[in-house]
Amino acid sequence: MSDPTDEQILAHARVHARAVIRDERNGLAVEFDALEWAVSRRAKRRAGSCRWDADREVATIVLSRRAYCAFEPSAFEAVVRHELIHAWEFQRFGEAGHGERFLERAAELDVPRHCASFTPPRYTLSCLECGWSAERHRASKPVRAPDRYRCGVCGGGYEVEHVESGRTWRSASGYGGAKAALGAEW
Repeated sequence: MSDPTDEQILAHARVHARAVIRDERNGLAVEFDALEWAVSRRAKRRAGSCRWDADREVATIVLSRRAYCAFEPSAFEAVVRHELIHAWEFQRFGEAGHGERFLERAAELDVPRHCASFTPPRYTLSCLECGWSAERHRASKPVRAPDRYRCGVCGGGYEVEHVESGRTWRSASGYGGAKAALGAEW
């Protein structure tokens, strides 16, 4: 589906959620009537989130439109199950996270701890010594000033690449220079 409506995305999510909740084998006793659903058109990295309103005792599951369009249906449904676990935690314990309780339920429901990326990174942070690397979507402190940080694996220095342009830098001034040189393409 190339351009689904928010209603279509939420219908898919709700149908899958009801099937998961009705399956008594997984022990995920989520109160469906205490769930609210929303679609985010802004989310670029997070496929879903679950917010808790303690005053109303309502969990709101927010799903990313971009993730829905990028993922296969089974991957999107894994995001729904992931957020349902958080809703269950909120409803039962008043808090949620990615700790042991989450991991236990995630294994039962075949859900990863973290969702796969559905957008390409803007930057790659790489160690000059051991080759360790990580993708970054935002200009974090190590991206903006790599010379102030050391690799946690070997202690080596970092180099950052702006993925789209291929420009690299190893210092705060290099970051500023790359950003200025790219201008509107940054």
